[in-house]
Amino acid sequence: MKYLIILEPTLTGFSAYSPDLDGCVAAGDDRDETIALLREAIVFHLEGLAEAGEPIPTPSCESVYVEVIA
Repeated sequence: MKYLIILEPTLTGFSAYSPDLDGCVAAGDDRDETIALLREAIVFHLEGLAEAGEPIPTPSCESVYVEVIA
């Protein structure tokens, strides 16, 4: 499965989350580390849901850019 993740720069590196997975977040020193950490967090999160007998959320979010005149 592919989940959308949102990467945001912070004062100390990056943070990331997936809008499809409430509470699944990660933070790292750089972009690549943050992506790797969130990938691990997603796997852990999905394993926890499966063990608890909860449904696995279907990826449904997508990204779209809109152009505006500023």
